[in-house]
Order: sequence, then C-alpha cells, then structure tokens
Amino acid sequence: MPYSPRVGDPLATLDTPSMIVDLDLMDSNISTLMSRLLPTGVSIRPHLKTTKSALLAQRLVAAGAKGGCVAKLSEAEVMCAKGFTDVLITCEIVGKPKVARLVELWKTNREVKIVIDSEVCAKGISDAIAESGSTADEKIAVLIDLDVGLHRTGVQPGAPALELARCIAMLPHLRLIGVQGYEGHLQHVHSFEERKAACLESMRTLVSTADALRKDGHEISVVTTGGTGTAEFCASVHGVTEVQPGSFLFMDTDYRAAIGGTYSNSLTILSTVLSTQGPRIVTIDAGLKSLTTDSGLAECKAPGYEYGVLGDEHGSLEWKDGGEGKPLKVGDRVEMVPSHIDPTINLHDVYYAYRKGVIEEIWSVDSRGKVQ
Repeated sequence: MPYSPRVGDPLATLDTPSMIVDLDLMDSNISTLMSRLLPTGVSIRPHLKTTKSALLAQRLVAAGAKGGCVAKLSEAEVMCAKGFTDVLITCEIVGKPKVARLVELWKTNREVKIVIDSEVCAKGISDAIAESGSTADEKIAVLIDLDVGLHRTGVQPGAPALELARCIAMLPHLRLIGVQGYEGHLQHVHSFEERKAACLESMRTLVSTADALRKDGHEISVVTTGGTGTAEFCASVHGVTEVQPGSFLFMDTDYRAAIGGTYSNSLTILSTVLSTQGPRIVTIDAGLKSLTTDSGLAECKAPGYEYGVLGDEHGSLEWKDGGEGKPLKVGDRVEMVPSHIDPTINLHDVYYAYRKGVIEEIWSVDSRGKVQ
C-alpha cells in the first residue's frame, strides 16, 4: 500500500524528513499578532510568500487579516485559482512574457493589485492591457513601490516618485491607489531601539511621500509596509494603512534572535537519526534539500546538539555541551527549527499540522517553486 499519511495518524507514523506544524503554537502566534495590531486600526495583509498556502491565507483572513501579499506573479496565479483573490503582488512585473500573464490573470480577477517603480514598467503594463482589447475604463490598481532604505527595488522619494505618479496618471489603463515601502533591511536588526528608530525614519519617508502625492492631486488610499520584525512600529505611524507580516506564523531562528520570543517556532522539520559517527556525533536525514542555510544553520530541539550540513540528504548533530545529556541513537527522531522559514517551506510539498502528537490537518504547499 503506498505511503499516505492521514488525518488522525500519530506523528510517530510519519516518515522523515517531514514538515510539521504545532497547531497550538501556530494559533497562539496568530492570536498574538492580531491582538497587537488589529486595535491600531491598520489593516493586516499577511505576506503569503511564507506559507505558500491558500488554505492558510483564508485562515488568516478569518482571524482578522485583509487579503494577502505574494512576491511573484506565479504565486498570485496559484492563489487566485484556489479562490483567494484579494492579492497584492509586491515585486515589479517586467518583461512581455510576465506582463502578458498578468493581463490574463487580471482579466479574470480584478482584485489583483501590483507595484510599479519605473515608467518602463508602467507603460509596458498599460500598453499590454490596451492591446488585449480592454475598454478605456478598465484599469488595474497599482501602487508606487518606494525605496525606503533597502535599495532593492523602488523609486526614490521626492521628485522621482512625483514624476512616476504623473506618468501613471497619464496612462489609460492604470489606476494609482497607493504606495508601498518595504524596510527589509531592518527586519533582523537585533537592537530593539535601533530597529525601531530606523523603522520610524523609513516610515517618515513613506508617509511624507504619500502626502506629497496627495498634494499633487493623486488619490492615495493605501500605504503598505512592514514585516514581522517591524510591523508594530509601522502600525504606530499615522498615515500607514496596512502592514505585511508573514514569518510570524511559523517563525525561524533568525527572527527569534532579532525580536525574541514574541512568537513561537511552530514549524519544525522532523528528522531521523540514520547513523552514529562516534560517541558525540550522529547523522540525520535532513540536509540541504530539507533545511536552508542562507540565514545560518538550523537548530536542533534536542538540547546540547549542534547541527552541521553533510550534503543534500544528510546533516550532522554533534553533542557540544560538557555536561550530561540524552545521547541520540540510530532510529531516534529529532525536530529541527529552520533558520529561514520561507525558503525552507519552499523545499517541501506538504505540511502535517498536529495537536498533542496527532495529525489534525494536512495542507499542500500550493505555490511551491513558483518563482516566476
């Protein structure tokens, strides 16, 4: 009979490596974020590049969120196909193949919103909509992507932003509704005061630009920003209308090191000890194909053990504590806490969500591998 885990099965029956989610911890993370942010009146638009799941997107909306964000057009295509349509695509859409796909998606879902940071991008999208046979009153909602310090994408504040807004206003199939500014360079700053001060400075740039655009005659109703490490600071700023946290749901060691224990590590990778390599080192079946290393190494929940990479399929756990601890042996199972949650999730097909050791739900990673 083919291997096919089912709801109601104990975690002990799962093969490894498997991506598992503690529902009690995840629900607590959602409750914590909503209780902190909803009273501010700022909308919460979670970034779905973390979960890559339409089901979890709907669960977040049920808890109080307003729609969701995705990073890539292909992610939006998947979410919309699964019925989750209130989507903001937070990366620029450039190039004829991608723009053509955007137009097709927008024709079937007018809730899709996009960001623009150049006249080339703006004209390309408006022209493509015109060429598709759309009527003059059919316009896609766009936000100006503003560089607030990350220096990754975004038009510069001041005159460049105003010039872009005027360009958008002249194009027949674009409707400017707001501005986006992502302070991604601040998400993992460890000092609370340093992170807060720098974030508030970025927000001043974002909000003042929105005000300048309004004074220039543009209707700016959306000012969107923020991530898990800064959302509370952003929400405290008058003029910010929505925030985009994503990693809070599951967390990782990188965020935990920066912002502490506000949210719990609810997602882990279940792994099995395959071999012993001496009295202090064992080999597990979770390597680079199960855990990413761009933000450092994953952390083992078994105390005293330090993870090391042994290749695509294998990792090592070395006992580092000088005191006594429980030695791991062949066949033991361990949970690994990812260092960077988003790309780790992208390595897996399925979430096994459990409560008190029993699988309660099984979710697909719907937009796994959707990088276009």
